[in-house]
Amino acid sequence: MALRTPTLIALGAVTLLSGCSAFRNYDSELAQTNQQLAAGNVDAALTLLEKNNTGTDKDLLYYFEKGELLRAKGDLSGSQNAWGSADQVVGQWEDAVKLDSAKYLAQFGSFIVNDKVRRYEGYDYEKVMLTTQMALNLLAVNDFDGARTAIKKTHEREAVIADLRDKEYLRSEEQAEKEGIKTQYKDLQGYPVASLDAPEVVGLKNSYQSAFSHYLAGFVYEALGERDLAAPGYRKAAELRPNTPLLEQALVNLDKPVKSDDSDILIVVQSGLAPARDSIRVPLPLPISNNVVITPLSFPIIKPDTSTAPFAQIGVDGKQVDLTALNSTTAMSRRALRDDMPGIIVRTTVRAITKGVAQKQINETNPLAGLAVGISSAVLEGADTRTWRTLPDNTQVVRLRLKKGEHQVTLPSAVGGSVVKVTVDQRYQVVSLRAVGNQVFAGGIAAHVMPSAGATNVASLKQP
Repeated sequence: MALRTPTLIALGAVTLLSGCSAFRNYDSELAQTNQQLAAGNVDAALTLLEKNNTGTDKDLLYYFEKGELLRAKGDLSGSQNAWGSADQVVGQWEDAVKLDSAKYLAQFGSFIVNDKVRRYEGYDYEKVMLTTQMALNLLAVNDFDGARTAIKKTHEREAVIADLRDKEYLRSEEQAEKEGIKTQYKDLQGYPVASLDAPEVVGLKNSYQSAFSHYLAGFVYEALGERDLAAPGYRKAAELRPNTPLLEQALVNLDKPVKSDDSDILIVVQSGLAPARDSIRVPLPLPISNNVVITPLSFPIIKPDTSTAPFAQIGVDGKQVDLTALNSTTAMSRRALRDDMPGIIVRTTVRAITKGVAQKQINETNPLAGLAVGISSAVLEGADTRTWRTLPDNTQVVRLRLKKGEHQVTLPSAVGGSVVKVTVDQRYQVVSLRAVGNQVFAGGIAAHVMPSAGATNVASLKQP
């Protein structure tokens, strides 16, 4: 196995220690922010976000979180601006990948740099959900043309990701073979392997294509009269989530006319929060200077959100209707980690062996420098816990034909028991609701949340 020089290791350790991201506990920061969101204190959540991001060079996560919090506040314009900044960052990543994917993969696959001190580039599902959430903001104000643009970008982004990941996984296999690393995540003693092998995780085609995103695309194209584009969207959604009647029925109903006094309404209910990432230490036997040394290495794990009670029905004009689940951020996050684990294991193992050999050599010539390397290694060893935490976890939908006029949508008591007054005045319309803790948020110009008899904490969101 090729080794870096001790001097390079020592210098790298000092350089990395100087970066504040090495000491940042993102999970703790966002846990506090999300507590405020779940309590309905959106302004307090935004204040915490700003307090934890005082630098002038804001990173991608800042814009991810700010966009979602402003959306919860009802500031859809501000939300789009924040997400627009995030989209520019992701666009720069796309440009780098398109320009020279081999160079990008070589830089990302560096053995020396710990994942948690790299500049955050977002997970694939976050990049795709970004433009999907932006489309929802636009649909909340009936801007179907704007939503179409966001959806087109979603499809283009998926293509870039698919091409890159094919190359990355091949490269990871080649690196593992070259370095003689045969460890798989299933070999990690004490690691929660079952969470990555769960049916809802293994059943996903990949970590970034969402049945909801493609169904929403089909709905938007259908509303704009582009049925030749709507059909592929519905078909893709059905492929990603097979045996789902809602998706199959969308194709059947595509050519059926809507009565002139009826509206085709898609109610989107997003609940909960994206899962957190934590770091777990697993002992692995490593060959260091002709000796086998049991070394504790850190690997990421997924911690599901428990802030919001699950529900599968809402009331519409006094009648209970079933929701259809089309997206789980927890499942996508676990699938992303499952797919990334081979590369994580290779990078973590090679880095540990390299540092172990280098530290032994430095200790023999300069004990003080060896101590510095040891301290830096301990600080930087933890797994990367950064991830978009305010992103909704579950996305469920129901599609209805309703008469134009006012209607009432009721949420279960477990999530606030709120009544949402909805004004239907378009031929096609999307109503977006969000439940966090026992708070219910409704964004846009057509929905207004009213306290129900049992509700104590309800937030009503209006487009400014």
